[in-house]
Amino acid sequence: MSDCIFCKIIRKEIPATVVFEDDDVLVFMDIGPIVKGHALVTPKKHYDPITETPDAIVAKLHLTAKRVAAAQMNAFGADGVNIMQNNGAAAGQEVEHIHVHVIPRFSTDGHHWNWNAKKYDDFSEMNKLAEDLRKHL
Repeated sequence: MSDCIFCKIIRKEIPATVVFEDDDVLVFMDIGPIVKGHALVTPKKHYDPITETPDAIVAKLHLTAKRVAAAQMNAFGADGVNIMQNNGAAAGQEVEHIHVHVIPRFSTDGHHWNWNAKKYDDFSEMNKLAEDLRKHL
């Protein structure tokens, strides 16, 4: 897509700090890191949403994210790593080009997820939702 910012980065029309690239993926540093060292793993070909992305590309993105996570832990001494793929605006996706965030985490980084776990009314509600999912798998 000609107006996609990630496609422009991939075509080298916009500068980026590239960490890794091969024929299929490009890994570059996020310019607005949640924690310094935050990298993005994206396919070189434009895909979005995840449900329309070929399985081989989804697999390659996550295998590459695993490699980046190991590198962050070794290079930065990270205590942990968050690997995230936001899909759709409701999930916080800002760039409509599938990508995986790999965020090094440190016990002292001060970042906290706003995780507000909810509860089901009862097991029957949870079971009903699970059954609905099973019908669509």
